[in-house]
Amino acid sequence: MGPEVLGVWVAAGLTLAIFSFLYKDNPFFKFGEHLYIGVSVGYSLTVLIFNFMLPKWWTPLFREGRMVLLVPTVLGLLIWTRFFPRISWLSRWAFAFVMGFGAGVQIPRMISKYLFRQVESTVVPLISRGLEGIRFGWGDFSNFLTAFGVVSVLTYFFFSMEHKGPINTLARAGILFLMVSFGASFGYTVMARVSLLFGRIYDLVEFSSGRYGHATLVLLSLMVVAFVASALLQRRGGRSL
Repeated sequence: MGPEVLGVWVAAGLTLAIFSFLYKDNPFFKFGEHLYIGVSVGYSLTVLIFNFMLPKWWTPLFREGRMVLLVPTVLGLLIWTRFFPRISWLSRWAFAFVMGFGAGVQIPRMISKYLFRQVESTVVPLISRGLEGIRFGWGDFSNFLTAFGVVSVLTYFFFSMEHKGPINTLARAGILFLMVSFGASFGYTVMARVSLLFGRIYDLVEFSSGRYGHATLVLLSLMVVAFVASALLQRRGGRSL
């Protein structure tokens, strides 16, 4: 069994182990789940050490003598004082710096990205003026629909005035825009997840061929046998999977 075939057997086994949760919670699923989380954490830690700590902290501080890095080093060490109740109050200094720096950096970016950009996208011409004069095309209709949707949704969330008459009509139009937006977002999310599911099913079908030693069929048969044996033991009063 070559490395490629061995990798296929591992991939098929882990995929079937995760899919086995559709039957019930079992040791196969727990093993696949724990292995996935463990590998993810190990990989993330390795990337953090070799791509961040060593080139951006250890080398500049201890080999290049950039003493200014002692400040973030001390703040990072203060976070670990949370594990020592007597001096845990020192961690507040580190958390206060992290929260203050994060707020100062992220809030302007959020305002620029989610407020100013939205306003800029809304303030668009509703009627185009060209060499032939004033005209109203599909682009203008799209701009009008965008502006109307923004105004109607904002009206729906405007609670300082009772929704009656034209305000109620505009607010109900805002509900329609919200439902379309939520539906499109949900549909996009489901479509992405289903595409991943199709990818795994396609791999399982491919791995069931003789080229890979019928890995999917063999492993699926072993799991079914294990589940049947577990059900029989449970019926007889013994332990099950």
